[in-house]
This record gives sequence, C-alpha cells and structure tokens, in this order.
Amino acid sequence: MRETITMWRDTRMIMLVAVVAALFAAVLIPFKALTIVPGVTEIRPANAIPVAFGIMFGPAGAWGVAIGNLIGDIFGGTFGPGSAFGFAGNFFFALVSYKLWGNLAPLSSGEEPTMDSARQVAELWVIALAGAAVCAAIIAWGLEVLGQFPFSVLGPVIALNNFLAAAVLGPPLLYLTYPRVREMGLLYPDVMDAPALSDASSSRSTLAAFGLAAVSIAWLVIGVGLSVGLGGGAFIGNTAETFGQGGSTPQIALGAVAFVALFGLSALSKSRLPAALSAR
Repeated sequence: MRETITMWRDTRMIMLVAVVAALFAAVLIPFKALTIVPGVTEIRPANAIPVAFGIMFGPAGAWGVAIGNLIGDIFGGTFGPGSAFGFAGNFFFALVSYKLWGNLAPLSSGEEPTMDSARQVAELWVIALAGAAVCAAIIAWGLEVLGQFPFSVLGPVIALNNFLAAAVLGPPLLYLTYPRVREMGLLYPDVMDAPALSDASSSRSTLAAFGLAAVSIAWLVIGVGLSVGLGGGAFIGNTAETFGQGGSTPQIALGAVAFVALFGLSALSKSRLPAALSAR
C-alpha cells in the first residue's frame, strides 16, 4: 500500500492520475441519464477503466478512477454523502485489479495483459469479479449505514453492473492500449522508482492476493446475507424494514473488519507485470 502514498512524489504519476480521472469522468457523465438505481448508479461502460487502467498504472489508476468518480458525481447530479463510499469503492476496484494481476497462480496466465490469449482473458475476468465485488460491497455497505438503501438491493446490482462492463469492454481496451502504454514507458513499474514497489516474496504475495480476492467476494456475499436477515424472512419484507433505518451492528462490524483486511492484504500483496518488472 505504500506505493499509493509514495507515488505522489513522482510528477509523471500525478499526471497519470489527472489523465485517468479526466477520462473516467468524461465517460461516466454522458451515461448518468441511463439510471439503474436513481441517484446511485447507472449503466456504466466506464467500469472497464478501473480494471484496465489499474493494471497498467497501478496506484495512479486507483487514485484516478476514485477522483474521476467523484467528478462524475459532482457534474452528473449524484453528489452526496454516498460519494465518499463511491470514491473508496472505485479506488479499491482499480487497486485490487493491479494487485491481483500475475499473483493468482495457477489462475494467472504468467503473461503481460496484452489480451491475445484465452488465459489472459480468463485471468482478467477473475480479477474483474473480485474488483467488481469489492467496489459494490463498499458502496452498498456505506449507503446501508447511511440508511439510504439496503445492501441486499445495491450490492448485487452494482457488482453485476461493474463486472459486465469490465468483462466485456476490459479485454478490447487492454488489447488496444497496453502495447502503446508499454512502448511509451508509462507502465507503473517503469514510472515509479524501484524502492516504491513492494518487496514482498512471491509466495507471500500470492497468498495475500488470494486473500484479497476472497475478502472482496466474501464481503459482498455475507453483506447480502446480513441485509436480508440470513434467510430469516422474506426478501421484500427485510428490504422494506432495512430501507431508511441504517445498517445493523453486524453489518457495520463486517465492513470495519473487511476494510482492515483489505488494507492489510493490499500491503502484503506485490503487483507483477512480468516483462516490465524483469526489464528494470
């Protein structure tokens, strides 16, 4: 996680944050009218960006999509208390993506994300699932705590919306952009100084990456279960009772524990882009 702080010392990384933020907001805003959940989410083809740009730009991609989402909320008419959770959710959407690529052996392709093989696409889909889940869990958790929407409604909707965009549009986006970004020397390992990158061992990094993916998906699944009373009542009845009341104590505790786990596992996980790192 330290690279998410130390990257602010590098002018090029700051410029990448600005570019990613502007692009993400520019793609988000035109689709704000295509609402799925009023005031919360809409059809978002821009959700391919956190995965693709997170993998390429690392922490700059994470900060960029977080800031871009905030700009989209402000200029798209959806800015409010929940925007803070949108910021955090999209930050981790991209952060998880760059932490997982190359670290999910045997699920990883062991190759750069040029998207010219079925194994690379399959790896991207696994990463997109984890990233979509953690983003959805953070936003749904936050809005239930605020008493605006129940987790059981928002969690699955946001996760599916995120995953479909990333899974369908992510591969062609990386196929078109990754080789060019690599040629320009703008991949995050090429931009950042070596000491800013994690020095974690491969085995520890792989274990941490699996933990990161597991926490992301488990938070979504358990959060939905808590929101509907773990089967203790009809879905519609639990949803109606939850709406406007705020999150329960177990739901709040789950989010607090998951946040701590995400930070810890992110710190232990080392990101790897094979060719770029070996060329250093």
